[in-house]
Amino acid sequence: MQRLLQCLPGAALSAVVAMAATLVSKLHGGPQLLYALFFGVAFHYLSADPKTRPGIEFCARTVLRLGVGLLGARITASQIMGLGWSTAAIVILAVVSTLLCGVLLGRRLGLDRAQSVLSGGAVAICGASAALAISAVLPRNKDSERFTLMVVVTVTVLSTLAMVIYPLIARLLHLPPELAGLFLGGTIHDVAQVVGAGFMLGQETGDYATIVKLFRVSMLAVVVVIVSSLFKRQREAEGAAAAQKKQPLVPWFLWVFVALVIVNSVGAVPAAVQAGLSDISRDCLVVAIAALGMKTSFKQLARAGWRPFALLVVETLWMAGFVLAAIYLRS
Repeated sequence: MQRLLQCLPGAALSAVVAMAATLVSKLHGGPQLLYALFFGVAFHYLSADPKTRPGIEFCARTVLRLGVGLLGARITASQIMGLGWSTAAIVILAVVSTLLCGVLLGRRLGLDRAQSVLSGGAVAICGASAALAISAVLPRNKDSERFTLMVVVTVTVLSTLAMVIYPLIARLLHLPPELAGLFLGGTIHDVAQVVGAGFMLGQETGDYATIVKLFRVSMLAVVVVIVSSLFKRQREAEGAAAAQKKQPLVPWFLWVFVALVIVNSVGAVPAAVQAGLSDISRDCLVVAIAALGMKTSFKQLARAGWRPFALLVVETLWMAGFVLAAIYLRS
């Protein structure tokens, strides 16, 4: 109960920002999620306030994941299978090549192997969530937590920028909904921004981008297991194994998503319930986007140093270029 009361001010603030964005969107048109993002950035100073910080963190993490998980209520297994082998291959190759890009370029920039893997995994899989999950199985030292924080901040900012820029690129290239969804879902780092960017271009693009992105997220388990095995000896040698906080290999919201997809695939979700869950999901995502906007700190980004930042930017551009090239080769 005490924890709930601590979260209340920040959660209420995020909800008010979300309602303001919804009102402006209804009155003047334009993307609801983008308004929520920009309105949230204007209140960034409140993300460090002890009264509002717990609620903002709660909305940016738990409410976000709940919103994404509930998206499964309107998606069926046949739609996921409809991605096809070519789409799955593009996504898998993009993930693997981005990880390799991070390792090779990180070495050239003077970063150690753990830092390079962490940055590559964050870009390739699901942004901040992947960074936190991968860091849990990497060796710990005096700089590891600071580097992880820098990666989380940077990929959040880059993902936010991608949420704004990538839909414009998709429109400029006249990509149809399916290919636009593949581009957005296969390149943007964080799930919320993928959903936001996708639905800016329409319902069909948003649904397809979400499916592609969740396919990327599902690869987190494999990546974490491989990284954990590669760094096991080094982690144990540094005496960090006992201090590692266990993280679930697959985020819980993915299990919610999969469960709802299965239930929906067998026709067990009534149309009215499906519509209600869809509305709740949308509301959760608007609130989460507002909270993510409030968490975005350009000051912290400026203090991080240019090498890790340059690595994350190159990895982001590599993944976008790879997927776009694959799209044009496919079409």
